[in-house]
Amino acid sequence: MRSGCEILMTEPNPTPDPPTPLLDAMTYLLALDQGTSSSRSIVFDEAGRVVALAQRELPQVYPRPGWVEHDPMEIWHGQLATARQALASAGLGAGDIRAVGITNQRETTVLWNRRTGQPVHHAIVWQDRRAESTCVQLREQGHEALIQARTGLLIDAYFSGTKLKWLLDHVPGARAQAERGELAFGTIDSWLIWQLTGGASHATDVSNASRTMLFNVRTNQWDSELLDLLGIPASLMPEVKPSSAHYGEVRPELLGGAIAIGGVAGDQQSALFGQACFKAGLAKNTYGTGCFLLMHTGAQFQTSSNGLLTTSAAQTSAQTEFALEGSVFVGGAVVQWLRDGLNAIQGSAEVEALAQSVPDSGGVMMVPAFTGLGAPYWKPDARGTITGLTRGTTLAHIARAALESIAYQSAALLLAMSRDAVSAGAAPLAELRVDGGASINDLLMQFQADLLGIPVIRPAVTETTALGAAWLAGLSSGVYRGTDELSSLWRAERTFLPTLGTGRAAELMAQWEHAVRQTVLA
Repeated sequence: MRSGCEILMTEPNPTPDPPTPLLDAMTYLLALDQGTSSSRSIVFDEAGRVVALAQRELPQVYPRPGWVEHDPMEIWHGQLATARQALASAGLGAGDIRAVGITNQRETTVLWNRRTGQPVHHAIVWQDRRAESTCVQLREQGHEALIQARTGLLIDAYFSGTKLKWLLDHVPGARAQAERGELAFGTIDSWLIWQLTGGASHATDVSNASRTMLFNVRTNQWDSELLDLLGIPASLMPEVKPSSAHYGEVRPELLGGAIAIGGVAGDQQSALFGQACFKAGLAKNTYGTGCFLLMHTGAQFQTSSNGLLTTSAAQTSAQTEFALEGSVFVGGAVVQWLRDGLNAIQGSAEVEALAQSVPDSGGVMMVPAFTGLGAPYWKPDARGTITGLTRGTTLAHIARAALESIAYQSAALLLAMSRDAVSAGAAPLAELRVDGGASINDLLMQFQADLLGIPVIRPAVTETTALGAAWLAGLSSGVYRGTDELSSLWRAERTFLPTLGTGRAAELMAQWEHAVRQTVLA
């Protein structure tokens, strides 16, 4: 298989105007879902049902402790292969697809040559901590208030801006090439758009741009002062569009015909959209490699007082929309660690049965701070701990503690989010919508409801990240009339009601916070 990166590319042309949609021509949407551990493509019908799915695992690269990389070419090849496979499995051709939506791991950073389309270095993954020294310097120089006021973010190596600075400073010749306008920066959405369009479109959406620490979310523009602060040439940056917009067309030779790219959103904002959380006060939690809890806050920019981030929600127009977000760096990855690191289980699906073989964790607490602690703690130097071990501790207790750690971290986020909501005059959260791979684990979802004391709702279509991208593409291409129509398509599959008393839930959360303090001091 040859990719678009293997041909020479000229400077990108302006994105052409979108074609007039033919409302009766197509009823299928193709979502490209490029995640941390895999690339997937899903064909949805007009009702939001999955027609076909193809997936390819993405190898992880760990050059040093705390560093995480991906091969951008492997991302591109794998994503294209799954798109072709999904279409073949569905028995569809390019002419049957109304539009393509893209959703992606967000802060992961790619730098490539505009002429050749070749990356100058591996992609630096969102989990990577190598830029922490730059973050320390920014904090010491007193830039935290400015950055939070403009971007809604706290200074952290998690975000793309300091990763990009590292590439410019450490890849031989990169800064000089960037100054000459020869390089392009993008998060994974921009990288895929570039390849899909043959370099005709260098673009991103507001939700991905908001995760760079370089984007003013109040004005929806790259911030020249922040670019200068990190030494980032403005010529590197992609054009920023609403999440539902025309991003160009897939080259006909890739999928058998030209297809409009009509929707783009970072994975978590896409999941918020796919969960039909279109209004202030609705929240979702995605249980993936990490866990990501977002609450829609409407058009009002709100700064968190509880360690959360303000981020751009997926936007269907030029009107700003915001969400509060908290990120758990290690969610489902703790199960992968049990499988690959400890060899405690043969497959991830085994963990629920193992955890259910004991009535509780036997006092064991696991804080999986493998890459530091994210919101609401923001302790980048924290490392994982297991406490409460006794001679009676078994592997089943550790497995249960590992699963419960996902719920504890998410509960800490949601409690912080509720405090922010109340302080802003809003009502506390009444329910939590859930998705992601680990949301199929009934034990975990029930424990989550018990800790939170509110219903936890799992949708009938759990592929909400890809669904959000498909819906955004469907809106721009005329498949749907608006978000009210999309809300009517959303369905619940199961609701988990809390069974613990509030007092017992508070005791468990107090034990968790004690374990976190031990982790930070370790």
